[in-house]
Amino acid sequence: MSENRSALVVDDERDIRELLVLTLGRMGLRIDTAANLGDAREQLARNRYDLCFTDMRLPDGNGIELVAEIARDHPRTPVAMITAFGNVELAVEALKAGAFDFVSKPVDIAVLRGLVKHALELNNAERPAPAPPPPEQASRLLGQSPAMGVLRETIAKVARSQAPVYILGESGVGKELVARTIHEQGARAAGPFIPVNCGAIPAELMESEFFGHRKGSFTGAHADKPGLFQAASGGTLFLDEVAELPLPMQVKLLRAIQEKSVRPVGASAEIPVDVRILSATHKDLGELAADGRFRHDLYYRINVIELRVPPLRERTGDLPQLTQAILARLAAQHGRDTPALSDAAMAALAGYGFPGNVRELENILERALAMADGDIINADDLYLPQANGHARATAAGNGVVHDINDDAPDGPLPSYIEQLERSAIHKALEDNRWNKTKAAAQLGITFRALRYKLKKLGIE
Repeated sequence: MSENRSALVVDDERDIRELLVLTLGRMGLRIDTAANLGDAREQLARNRYDLCFTDMRLPDGNGIELVAEIARDHPRTPVAMITAFGNVELAVEALKAGAFDFVSKPVDIAVLRGLVKHALELNNAERPAPAPPPPEQASRLLGQSPAMGVLRETIAKVARSQAPVYILGESGVGKELVARTIHEQGARAAGPFIPVNCGAIPAELMESEFFGHRKGSFTGAHADKPGLFQAASGGTLFLDEVAELPLPMQVKLLRAIQEKSVRPVGASAEIPVDVRILSATHKDLGELAADGRFRHDLYYRINVIELRVPPLRERTGDLPQLTQAILARLAAQHGRDTPALSDAAMAALAGYGFPGNVRELENILERALAMADGDIINADDLYLPQANGHARATAAGNGVVHDINDDAPDGPLPSYIEQLERSAIHKALEDNRWNKTKAAAQLGITFRALRYKLKKLGIE
């Protein structure tokens, strides 16, 4: 660590100041101290700091004031709040005011070192460039609409913090890509990004999956296994569909987030973990908390910063750019030239509501690419669902459009059955806001069977 890095420690307790001076000094930082707000403001006026620690309660004011002032006047100086042990409400208030992170008293040296490392990397120009998103996700954040401009600006701001971010948006808008972008633009970019679908883990295995287990702790535990928190240590843990967590698991997750440590199943001691929590759901988490279906304390802990991802229908002006990018990627995958959309096809897309958002647009265009004859995709090639919820299919050979729910098939029986399946699955997904577990239940099939059909029909 460079010797010219500096930090300001603001605390009225001599013991805390001395501990931080000693610890940070051993990490190669030059340290200045202040015992109150007035001294801190004088130091900030005279010097530039790479990092600041401030206590919450100071003799002449509140540390929150200093956090807000530094965030406003010295935006390139990350500031961490020192709070009393277990005082989560004040820690969350500090994060909302612009604090980079917080550390509880008594100060854990290992946690402190990790916090300092990430804070200093915020201004490290040599930090590795973020990896490009996977090709199938690369189109999700495209667009020049005002809504996307605001989203990208907000992502850039929250990436500089360690505060938990709650990503709210409908299914298919690209919430995981937003989370991945926050990770890649932040100080943890070189660390792991671990996404987990909270609705896909059986309740009886949830604690083991999140926190790990020791050999012999239960039937089938043949070896020690690290959990998702350990796998994400030094990086970001993305909790997708966090609303699906059962209440008992919510209690354990809250404790892990607050204490920054986990206890594997069957272990006698806790293990410190260093993760940033990002979470997402298509449900109204505030409403669930109000109804008692989601813990208030966990809701406020993960919802420090709320980030809404706009649905596709609110940014239809981005459709031309999105469709061009998606078609170019799909065509390259199939080794063919990129087809063009006819004016009628583009008008049909612009008039469609896209309940499945960008994910649904990708599915529609992939199907159209396979169905289109030649280098032009026409409106009929899109097979857009109609207002009554059923898709329209073009019978092979004559170009006549039929509703797939006509009494008799007009074409090969396997193709007709496939269209029926596709329509039923689309409708179930739309009815359940693209929650596959609930869609499978509505269809009367298992989750595994639904996944097989989605892959077979090219729906995802």
